[in-house]
Amino acid sequence: MIKGLLFVLRIAIAWFLVVVLAALAWSEIPWLGRFDWPVTVAGILTMALVVAGALSHLARVRLIAGRLDNGALANRQHRQIEIPLEAGEAFDLLDAAIRELPRVEQVESARGSLLVHAKVRRATNQGESPLGRWNPLSWFETPRNQLQATVTASHGGGSVTLICEPATPAWSYWFLLDGGSNFEHAEAITRAVSERVAALRRAEKAAATQTETEKALTVAKLRLLHAQLEPHFLYNTLASAQLLTRSDPPRADEMLGYLIHYLRHSLPRSDDEISTLDAELERAVAYMEILKIRMGPRLAVQVDVPESLRATPLPTMMLQTLVENAIKHGLEPRIGGGTVWIRARRSRDTVAVTVADDGDGFNASTSGTGIGLKNLRERLHLVYGSQATLAVVANFPTGVAATITMPAEFVRESQHV
Repeated sequence: MIKGLLFVLRIAIAWFLVVVLAALAWSEIPWLGRFDWPVTVAGILTMALVVAGALSHLARVRLIAGRLDNGALANRQHRQIEIPLEAGEAFDLLDAAIRELPRVEQVESARGSLLVHAKVRRATNQGESPLGRWNPLSWFETPRNQLQATVTASHGGGSVTLICEPATPAWSYWFLLDGGSNFEHAEAITRAVSERVAALRRAEKAAATQTETEKALTVAKLRLLHAQLEPHFLYNTLASAQLLTRSDPPRADEMLGYLIHYLRHSLPRSDDEISTLDAELERAVAYMEILKIRMGPRLAVQVDVPESLRATPLPTMMLQTLVENAIKHGLEPRIGGGTVWIRARRSRDTVAVTVADDGDGFNASTSGTGIGLKNLRERLHLVYGSQATLAVVANFPTGVAATITMPAEFVRESQHV
């Protein structure tokens, strides 16, 4: 209350000095100077309007700001807003927030200098008054405001300097009132910026949640597919081993040994999301050795993986999926069977792992549904992003070659699946 009274007193004193100067000037006019009542009446009316306008300003500011202090009562408002975005992104966000202000006009923005200028017409209730624009109280109000916003790069984001003020010379602040409109504009822009930053954070969180959901879905699909294939493989292997115990016990013992080796590498581990090429190769070789006993001379295997690459990080079951596809869709349908090649090579910062066969190739009747390769591509994207690829091409002269190209080094802290 005291600050409000001091504010009214300051405005009244400024206008009182103007009235006194006007009276002195009037008294110096020949002949008219003898009549002092017009100056007295005009002075009293002026002071009454000034006090009424100042009280109206106080009521408006209290309504907008909920308080009366020097910061809220001032015609000129200054804000320092920290935006946790790169300076260019912060400028785009700020520019959009300013352009959405009601009654904004003459917006001039320069992205190169990170500067925005704008003019804003004041909201007024004069239209509801019988006097309209001739309402004397409107003579003491600023008709338009202006704002300037500058973005500067700061540590970890952009810092915005926002100034909202009347579009009049600085000396007019002693005589004209803005009705709290500049405080309202400064607060509105601050809220708009905060809401836009929060919306970006919500979008980022939603995208992260969606990525986690896609990851979980992909892993679930892989586990479901593996759960569907594993019982059939185990059943067929055990059935073959049972038959061999009667006709060829040594080979039955060999098959069970490979099965134990395969299962040992297939058991879930707490950190089995990222395995190594060596561990995945042992699982795949054990799997193929079992099938070699079942398929006989119809299946041949050639492995060409240098020792220096065997420690390369590789997500689990990827190599196994390619081997299973090569045998199931390439070699098993052929009467004469064929060969599966597993090859790994390094080129600068990437490693390419290829599984090829000389089977039926892209035969529609044996090509399968493609679910395994689709899941494999999704897992590659989730683990490596755009740094890894899966290429499936025709092998020469027959068959298919599938190649995974991935980074040679992998930071475990960044893994996703």
